[in-house]
Amino acid sequence: MNWRLLVLGTVWLLVLVEDAFVNGTRNARTVTFFRAPRAHRRRTRDTWTGQSGFTVCKSALSPKDRALLLSHTHETGFHGDDGSSFTLTWVGDGTGVILVLSTLSAPSDSFYEGGSSRLYRSQDYGKSFHDISQAINNTFIKKDFGISAGPGNPQQVILTANLPFTETTGGLIFTSMDAGVTFRSVQLPFHPAQAIQFHYQDPKYLVVIGIDDELWLSQDFGNSWSHVHEGVHTFTWGSGITLFFSSSPKGTVEAARRGELILRRTQDLGKTFTTISKNIFSFGYIGGFLFTSVMEKLGSPRVIYVSLDQGDNFNKAQLPSATTEQFYSVLDGDEDMIFMHVDNPGEDTYFGTIYTSDDRGILYSKSLERHLFGGEGKSDFTNVTSLRGVYLTNILEEDGRIRSVISFDRGGQWRFLKKPENVDCPEISKKCNLHIHGEHSHFSGITPMLPLSEPTATGLVIAHGGVGDSISATRPDVYVSGDGGYTWWGTLRGPHHYSILDSGGLIVAVEAHRDRQISSMKFSTDEGQCWNIFNFTDHPIFLAGLASEPGTKTMNISIFGYRPDDDDQPMWVAVTIDFEHLLTRECGEQDYVKWLAHSEYGSESEMDGCVLGYKETFRRLKKLSACRNGRGYVVSRQQSPCPCTKEDYMCDVGFYRHENTSECLPQSDFLNHTLEMCLNGELEDLRTTGYRKIPADKCEGGFSPSRREGAGKKHCEDLSPSPSSSLPRSKGILALILVCTCVGIIGLVIAAGLIITSRKINCRQRLPEYWFSALQLQENDLCVTNESSPSSKLHSFQNQDDSDDVSLLHQTISSNNIL
Repeated sequence: MNWRLLVLGTVWLLVLVEDAFVNGTRNARTVTFFRAPRAHRRRTRDTWTGQSGFTVCKSALSPKDRALLLSHTHETGFHGDDGSSFTLTWVGDGTGVILVLSTLSAPSDSFYEGGSSRLYRSQDYGKSFHDISQAINNTFIKKDFGISAGPGNPQQVILTANLPFTETTGGLIFTSMDAGVTFRSVQLPFHPAQAIQFHYQDPKYLVVIGIDDELWLSQDFGNSWSHVHEGVHTFTWGSGITLFFSSSPKGTVEAARRGELILRRTQDLGKTFTTISKNIFSFGYIGGFLFTSVMEKLGSPRVIYVSLDQGDNFNKAQLPSATTEQFYSVLDGDEDMIFMHVDNPGEDTYFGTIYTSDDRGILYSKSLERHLFGGEGKSDFTNVTSLRGVYLTNILEEDGRIRSVISFDRGGQWRFLKKPENVDCPEISKKCNLHIHGEHSHFSGITPMLPLSEPTATGLVIAHGGVGDSISATRPDVYVSGDGGYTWWGTLRGPHHYSILDSGGLIVAVEAHRDRQISSMKFSTDEGQCWNIFNFTDHPIFLAGLASEPGTKTMNISIFGYRPDDDDQPMWVAVTIDFEHLLTRECGEQDYVKWLAHSEYGSESEMDGCVLGYKETFRRLKKLSACRNGRGYVVSRQQSPCPCTKEDYMCDVGFYRHENTSECLPQSDFLNHTLEMCLNGELEDLRTTGYRKIPADKCEGGFSPSRREGAGKKHCEDLSPSPSSSLPRSKGILALILVCTCVGIIGLVIAAGLIITSRKINCRQRLPEYWFSALQLQENDLCVTNESSPSSKLHSFQNQDDSDDVSLLHQTISSNNIL
């Protein structure tokens, strides 16, 4: 789940400020498609203008290949199903089992709270579907979080019924241990306010918050439930069976808004509790780092404390503090390092600075300035998972233009993207680079998909973008990179939906149109250099999206959409194409080549390919080899260490990297190169020449700058949010609290009305004035209705991919965790 927060900038509305830390990754097992009403299709037109500056290589299939592929194309029409959304969930890995939940909810402006749903099951990768609604007694299943599958490869599934909480004392779930063949109904002693969450390793452990803010736990896959705690705000799993949760003190209203939450920990599944922090706004756990956001003194800016030992000890992160007009956001993180966005001072700046941490999450160095972070809570920060160390994002320049930058060394250095060789620059362009559309463009309806990369498809990246001075929405085209973003190729003109199959050996794409039907798709076996066109149906459909089994191992792609049925009512359609019978030859050793990652073409330097201290040589498929990697394909790589250079270091605290060089220079306000910090109650000093080794860098020997951290004998005041004492507050401060509370309540009432209104009519929200070249957005395309909004009870594991219907509080891929 990704949280966002639009912070109001007045002091008296401080009660509305909420920091949020979350963890978890995108839930690729679940994707939701939405069917646009007919009237909406008439109003929404394709408005792309301009011409692409490249030629697409494409060809039609031979009659023989077309006939072969048609014989393995399977179409399912869901006759009589009037559901407005389809939610697909893959159960297990390699099982071929897909559960599809179709829901029809009452209109958001209706007094009727009911609806209907149908449940379908496929056990052949979507080639056929069967209605199994009778297995759950035709019960109405929740639309927003009605279906959940267990982690890893188990076959556990949970369905949550949509029951009126005013008429029943508890909710109802259906559990399955056999991938949906049979279901068992379980009456709950509470009503879930969110999706029931699995433990990340052991699916028999389940946790959920009820509508009364009570935390509930099951240790037997939902058969029985025990009450853990009341007044719970958020929770997340830690290491092992450790469970963290924040709660409000008894009788405290809106404690999260005032920074009065208590952080507790249980390491025995709710039998005993330990209070590990007080007076916090929020917390989060990611990559072994436990964060808390606190206000050390009443009215002071928020700061972050970090723990690496499951909450036993906290230390203050050396980051700029955040006022009520600012926020923090954890963009990405693992056990080695955290990427943190810190919003720039001032109201509605829409940009900030990215900082990268050391391996303790305490010391941070500047990585990128003027990082774009939209007022609607969207960041374009993207981890390119097909090659280590690579990140993409966008910056907001002083003239308002948005430009794309890329880092190949985990944020150590950033550069503009190279123009693709087969693409011409616009005549008026002064700085000709490739610019990539990210989350902001996806949310705004400019592009149908986010950048796509997969760990099993080495070096492959697919994204929408354009060439010129800055990002342009005149006509977003599709670009592909086969070397992790160093070089790019213009591959498809206009917006498309795309997917990676067979570990990168096969790419499929379908044109994205809002106002007309489609009947053909494209596929490529050479990383997008050339495309084959296949007409998969004689009855065109309105496209809703593509779906394939997570992990890229499959050779099947499902195209979901809808078209008029015999009674002229819209009918959902699924078309699944199996490429395994077209690409029948298994790849042999002659089809693979050794490839040195991060290398420059023609370079003979011994440092060529050295990134983060070592070289990686991959065994990857040749572009011209039209064969099948198969399900057993495993990425093969060899590593060798490199000598250390300045590129293996990032600039230390108080230093910055001079433009176009690897030199780290001291900031003007950082004198005598010494930093004092309080760690575990002792004052430590940091003496540095300006360089700090990038976390997880494995270089050996070579460049070795001096850097020393030492603990003196001086004790320092530890202002970390310790469990033993709350923050000191004098009588004067208490009086101030009373005054602030009175004014805050008034502000809360007003702001609550504003928030409710903005959630129902988001079109009235003032949009940031970004400079997208020739950007044209229809106001109606940015509206978000209550029907598409998730439950207000969000927490750290809720990750539904809502495809084209994305709410302000619900983002699909970027880990933009507002703090």
